[in-house]
Amino acid sequence: MRFLAALLALGFALAAPAAAQDDRARTLADVRQDLNVLYVEIQRLRRELATTGGPSVQTGGGTLLERVDAIESALQRLTARTEELEYRIERIVEDGTQRIGDLEFRLVELEGGDVSQLDETTTLGGEVEDSAPAPAPDPTPAPDGPQLAVGEQADFEAAQSALDAGEGARAAELFRAFRENYPGSPLEPRAMLGLGRALEAAGDTREAARAYLDGFSAHPEADVADETLYRLGLALAALDRPDAACPILADVELRFPASPYVSEAQAKMGELSCP
Repeated sequence: MRFLAALLALGFALAAPAAAQDDRARTLADVRQDLNVLYVEIQRLRRELATTGGPSVQTGGGTLLERVDAIESALQRLTARTEELEYRIERIVEDGTQRIGDLEFRLVELEGGDVSQLDETTTLGGEVEDSAPAPAPDPTPAPDGPQLAVGEQADFEAAQSALDAGEGARAAELFRAFRENYPGSPLEPRAMLGLGRALEAAGDTREAARAYLDGFSAHPEADVADETLYRLGLALAALDRPDAACPILADVELRFPASPYVSEAQAKMGELSCP
């Protein structure tokens, strides 16, 4: 029930008339952080739908009739549990969507926008059956990923622009701020890669290697995982650690045989005289 408690706490903070002056004092980052808290909590809720081990239903042994009875009993228990979870999720989605709508309203107010132009709030966790069509999604999210928070894409692009302009220190600061403001962002793998590149540009190769390692460890299946792993190998080589760099660079081809970074990793391994 931590999710509902967090939603209620946010609701009280936004709805209390006596706190109007405090609401005005809240920064945009505060409101964005509230939105991301809701996103993280719904992701945790989704994980409850994933299996945690082998099946617990036992149908072996006994006569055919006994086995049928056991299957029927297990099916009834699972059906009841599914209906219970479905009801719980529907209640959370309904309440969470209303709270996000309140946050969007307050965010538009803080930015000086026209609240009368607000569209209907997208259902929390995605469109549900028998609901009205959701507004068109933001075209910037990662493919098949969740919708980005307000300003999330713009903040990421600002950090990337600083990196492209050769402003390593500033880019590193912006990527760090992005990760703090948008925990669990679908752009997190790219932000970690960008942070590593920015730190390298700023001359901090050791911290860059740490960023690459953390990024790949947390997101080994991301679309930038191959580049992250390759750059980790390069950073280790720059730190005069060929013993660590060689297996990392070799792993690029093993894990991502179709990656364009395979040939570059092999060339670097040749320079290092890797076994």
